[in-house]
Amino acid sequence: MKIVGEYSFCEGKEVVERDYPKLLQEVKEVINSVDASICKTKVSKEKTMVGEILYSPPALNNCFKKMFGDKGWQSVRVSCIYPTQYYVKEYLPKKLPKGAFREMDFVKNKLGIEVQFGKYSFMVYNVAAKMTIFKNLGYINTGIEIVPVKAFADEMSRGVSYFEQFVWDLDKRGISNIDVPVLILGIDL
Repeated sequence: MKIVGEYSFCEGKEVVERDYPKLLQEVKEVINSVDASICKTKVSKEKTMVGEILYSPPALNNCFKKMFGDKGWQSVRVSCIYPTQYYVKEYLPKKLPKGAFREMDFVKNKLGIEVQFGKYSFMVYNVAAKMTIFKNLGYINTGIEIVPVKAFADEMSRGVSYFEQFVWDLDKRGISNIDVPVLILGIDL
């Protein structure tokens, strides 16, 4: 795989290049070493592509997980203990959620990475919420989001979001005072 697009959200590229040059090199090595051809395993059942062999997002994620793991990157999972004091007095939940958590794909030396081959809402959530949460909890200072470009997403199931759409929305959204610097990398075959 290769990096074909870069977007600096909240000066993410500048911060990553300045504060994490060795880790950025590791990220590039991982991306370049992923053999996506072994992930073209999904037989489509979608009306417009019945029988086509597509790239499998779970298989791609597993490749990234192995490659980052081999370089010492680890996932970070935090338990969610939801507050109950915000319910109205008349309402008492029958059952409180148990086992809820938030997880960042990979973290090393306070640089967080998310690899996303899913729906658009997950990409936005990662950058606009999850990375801020993990920064506030002290796990990261900066992030990298790895996503497919449109040409690559077109070879997966319908509904997989892509770099160009994501960048347009972030650019139009603008920066908030709580945002974390994130380098967004668009990847292709």
